[in-house]
Amino acid sequence: MSVITTSIETLHLKSTLRLLPRAVYRSQRIQVFPPNTFSSFSLSSPLRIDPISQGIGSRNLWRRYASDNFSEMGLDPGADSSKVIEKASIVDTMKKANSILPHVVLASTILALIYPPSFTWFTSRYFVPALGFLMFAVGINSNEKDFLEAFKRPKAILLGYVGQYLVKPLLGFIFGLAAVSVFQLPTPIGAGIMLVSCVSGAQLSNYATFLTDPALAPLSIVMTSLSTATAVLVTPMLSLLLIGKKLPVDVKGMISSILQVVIAPIAAGLLLNKLFPKVSNAIRPFLPILSVLDTACCVGAPLALNINSVMSPFGATILLLVTMFHLSAFLAGYFLTGSVFRNAPDAKAMQRTLSYETGMQSSLLALALATKFFQDPLVGIPPAVSTVVMSLMGFTLVMIWSNEKEKNI
Repeated sequence: MSVITTSIETLHLKSTLRLLPRAVYRSQRIQVFPPNTFSSFSLSSPLRIDPISQGIGSRNLWRRYASDNFSEMGLDPGADSSKVIEKASIVDTMKKANSILPHVVLASTILALIYPPSFTWFTSRYFVPALGFLMFAVGINSNEKDFLEAFKRPKAILLGYVGQYLVKPLLGFIFGLAAVSVFQLPTPIGAGIMLVSCVSGAQLSNYATFLTDPALAPLSIVMTSLSTATAVLVTPMLSLLLIGKKLPVDVKGMISSILQVVIAPIAAGLLLNKLFPKVSNAIRPFLPILSVLDTACCVGAPLALNINSVMSPFGATILLLVTMFHLSAFLAGYFLTGSVFRNAPDAKAMQRTLSYETGMQSSLLALALATKFFQDPLVGIPPAVSTVVMSLMGFTLVMIWSNEKEKNI
């Protein structure tokens, strides 16, 4: 049996096949005429191929082929090549970096209590660089696209800010005053509790939100970033207001320190990510494990260095006061949000997010400030205890609320 084609049709077929990738051509050329194509034709009935229209040339055939196959792979052949492979978002990075962080926090706590020398080498002079590295990691993993949707909810952002710098400091003042007047603890202990309440939100709140309500993780990041950026002015002023009558507060020194520890590293990470993306991509894979090790030292070292005070007769009282402070902050954030967003379709998710944001503070920043600006080492004990308590309570709520969501599905 013969197949009749014109010379023009043959030329079009050859040019089309030449444009296909070599591997595709080899694997699919036998399928140009599918099996049994000629079975219904007799030897005397020649098969003609309809002429290819002028509007569909070999280039258009290739585009159609590419569109069909790339679409199956989730790619857009018409898109710009820089958009085909998107940079990892903050949420994706957090998922990799913090997947074992709750276990690390618990393990570091137990190890520091059982065998303090495992962390005593990580002295107070390392606290500021360690916190700066964590801030740098936040900056280098930042992407403005993650925040576009979050900024469409200014009411929620404002409420998170009120929880951070109004509700939380008020609770800190109450528990700090109770520590001195009711429980007869030294004044520096009360000052340490108040200092914890004056600092910005913790990055761990972003990860806690991601675990329970992934859609609101960018909103959590915006709220934490805003409180962190303004901490350079708000934290020293709140510290002066709450602690100034009890202990001297170096406002200028605090502003300078927060600029160096928080603002500068985040800005450096953002600039590196923006100006030198290849360098950022090269070092980004190493940040997760380094951040986990950094956090382990920042959690275990304060406990190990203050083990005598933590295990002293008033250590249990400090633990109780710090726990009650964080519990009150978690509850205040939850119910305050419920009263404001009661009619919102995602009211429960908003309550959980604002609860994390209000209840989880950057206790490491408070510890760094206590170590640098207060002569009495007792000021650093509440922030050291808060680092552990805040993390454990936050991830306990993650487990409770995650199980609750699964039951409701």
